[in-house]
Amino acid sequence: MSLLRPRRATDPLWMLAPTLLLLAVFFFYPLGFAVYRSLFRWDLLTPPEYVGLDNYRALIESGELISAFTTTLAFSLVVVVGAMALGLGLAMLLNRRGAFAGFIRSAIFSAYVVSWVSVALLWMWVLDSQGVLSAWVSALGLTPLDWLGDPDVALYSLAAVTIWKIAGYAMVLYLAGLQDVPPVLYEAAALDGAGPIARFRHITWPLLRPTSAFVGTTSLIASFQVFDVVRVMTQGGPVRSTTVFVYAIYEQIFMNLRVGRASALVVVFFLMLLGLTALQLWAWRAKRGAS
Repeated sequence: MSLLRPRRATDPLWMLAPTLLLLAVFFFYPLGFAVYRSLFRWDLLTPPEYVGLDNYRALIESGELISAFTTTLAFSLVVVVGAMALGLGLAMLLNRRGAFAGFIRSAIFSAYVVSWVSVALLWMWVLDSQGVLSAWVSALGLTPLDWLGDPDVALYSLAAVTIWKIAGYAMVLYLAGLQDVPPVLYEAAALDGAGPIARFRHITWPLLRPTSAFVGTTSLIASFQVFDVVRVMTQGGPVRSTTVFVYAIYEQIFMNLRVGRASALVVVFFLMLLGLTALQLWAWRAKRGAS
């Protein structure tokens, strides 16, 4: 046991120093700078003017903050639930040996490593009003939707694209979780007469809860940070129906030259993401403790 103890009390700090330095330079300093700039009105051309909390007040009064929040929350809810369900389903389907299953797993995961811009361009072609998906729907005798031009549909079309891209990531994590489940538990349950649904409900799902918590948290963060597909496919439209938080920040600073309001959005976005992540982890731990 003595070999596991550091020789000096400061040794762990030296080991953590590179990571702490990177966090300080690329996370804490930019966040602190955003908090500071959110108290100023600045258009990048004239000297900054101190306005206190006016930027936050303007975002609330204009309704932009609430709109970006509700849009992002709806988008994230669909993405998190969809990615977890699809990833778990694929993992259970492909949790077997063989070259064919390995090839399918690799093909599904390959979507995750492709750049967001490439994915967005591909799906723009598929979801065009005269594109492949509309042609298939018409061939079935149905009326195709305007997948990217209808305000009631566009946000969910982008959510479907995001689910398609990150489902392979969720699948790999669930595969790792499934392979850690002791086979003896399934054998004992089968001897007791438990069917597939009962085995999933009482064995698989409870043992996958830590994996599900991680997949849900990372999917939540990824969905809240979505930008590329919105920028390429809809530019926040139609009628601002796909203006999520990150794209609203982009609009404020690069289109409207409102650095103060953009910084205020960054601060609110960080606090919101931190709160939702903490709430999600608390909910998963509460469920785990109750079980």
